Amino acid sequence: MHIRWARRIFAGASGAALLATPAAAHVDYVTEGGENGPTIVELLVAVFSDPLNVALLLGGALGVTVATLGWLRYGDHLADVTVIRRTLRSYQPYLGWLLRLATGLPLMGAGFSGYFFSPVVTVEARLVQVTIAFCLLFGLATRLAALAGLATYAVGLAMHFPELLLSSEYVAGFLGILIIGPGQPSADLLIRRLVVTDGTILSRFRGVTTGGDLLARFGVDNSLAPLLIRVFLGLNFAYLGVTEKWLSAGRALQVVEKYNLTAVAPVAPEMWVFGAGLGELVVGLCILTGTFTRSAAGAGFLILTTTLFGLPDDPVLAHVTLFGLTSALLITGSGPLAVDRWLVPRLRARIGVQDAVDPSAEATPAD
Repeated sequence: MHIRWARRIFAGASGAALLATPAAAHVDYVTEGGENGPTIVELLVAVFSDPLNVALLLGGALGVTVATLGWLRYGDHLADVTVIRRTLRSYQPYLGWLLRLATGLPLMGAGFSGYFFSPVVTVEARLVQVTIAFCLLFGLATRLAALAGLATYAVGLAMHFPELLLSSEYVAGFLGILIIGPGQPSADLLIRRLVVTDGTILSRFRGVTTGGDLLARFGVDNSLAPLLIRVFLGLNFAYLGVTEKWLSAGRALQVVEKYNLTAVAPVAPEMWVFGAGLGELVVGLCILTGTFTRSAAGAGFLILTTTLFGLPDDPVLAHVTLFGLTSALLITGSGPLAVDRWLVPRLRARIGVQDAVDPSAEATPAD
């Protein structure tokens, strides 16, 4: 049952992304705007007309290919990898808490700072955002708060399209919370234990149907959560990589100049912009399709960390949800409908790995 739901959501989200119009993205946080800059065609011509850029891109592609083959061949034979995977799976009981913090903290900050989900949308909705964030942070009426957050975002998106697409990671956070629930610790768990314990005042409400009960009736369980997170987080990375780097190259070039990034890596500014967009696009597509999911999530976390330390005036709070969602995928793996489940075993078999770990066991969250 939950696979059919997943396919519908996947198709709808993909269609929305394809119809989205270009918009300035997180470069708005650190640039002043007003400069048109090169078109995407001019950017590509500038990049690929330089033999050094072509050589760098080919070398990077070769390096990624060699690293991928090495991982497929030897990764599962490293004791360190086994311990890391086992430890990450042990964090499952705290996944709901992680998602609540990652979604509630920036939402609380948005409310008190006077913007609506994204710093580029200055709409006063303090009471709504702070109330939802409070419930999420304390784990009180958690699923209802997540639904309210989704509805609030949807209304805002209808009024401020496409600016709010910059913060579409909130959708992944709300959906993940809706499926997984509050987790522990949470006020909801405390109340639940009072309800199921004989002799308590709240035990008289034992027959009340909860949100988790309703989801279970429709065949929705925790294994759907990583898929929903993957879809919207992957679309977010890919969307930002294309729109704020390639389709808004003028603003991206301002970032390169402002932080003197060519002194960090001595390549042309256009190569910086193209490479940054390509990295986010590839990470986004890998997360979206569930291809080497944990590695892609780790790469996304590294990109965010680099941004955090490399762009000192970039608002950190606006990226907290992305940090939390990539961390969640490190814990859960890919979930259902992922390339990891069918392509990776075939690739391992083709290169002669006979005793590889079944990725399905790694990708599905423990109940």
